[in-house]
Amino acid sequence: MDGDFRTEFVRRPTGLKQHPALVLNADYRPLSYYPLSLWPWQEAVKAAWLDRVDIVAEYDEVVRSPSTEIRIPSVVVLKDYVKPQKRVAFTRFNLFLRDEFRCQYCGAKGDLTFDHVVPRASGGVTSWQNVVAACSPCNLRKGSKPLHRTGLALRKPPRQPGAEELRNMGRKFPPNHLHDSWMDFLYWDAVLEA
Repeated sequence: MDGDFRTEFVRRPTGLKQHPALVLNADYRPLSYYPLSLWPWQEAVKAAWLDRVDIVAEYDEVVRSPSTEIRIPSVVVLKDYVKPQKRVAFTRFNLFLRDEFRCQYCGAKGDLTFDHVVPRASGGVTSWQNVVAACSPCNLRKGSKPLHRTGLALRKPPRQPGAEELRNMGRKFPPNHLHDSWMDFLYWDAVLEA
């Protein structure tokens, strides 16, 4: 390795961290929308080198080794199709996604926690059918009382979502940064303007 490469790489390591690659399944759909399926540039380059992905779009920046120069991939497509999961894990994140990141009592966004509709003290269980996203004020107001004694009402009844439903829900919440080269692959079924 020559000294200039090492110096430049060490001097600007954070610059290259800002180049994630959008990962598409073999059918050209993202593996997930929320969180968006992204790999660090190093993983995308490694997968391309190992012939596990095809590079569909690239950044203008390059990385170099002593014998090779490669443009950093911005969109990669898996060569082997990964079957999407049908079962949805019961996690805090998936619960918030199901409830569209809104309190299910007042509709507020932000400062969310979760609430047992039938309190655990009254025999309520921690399940998709009994837990909802709630803002702190509503959660505090409800406490461990039954819903009918609080004056609160649910915006929609809690239920277990399907995997495809959650994937579609995630498309409503784009990440903070979307590179231009990703747009054709993220919104391929959006209604086109006339």
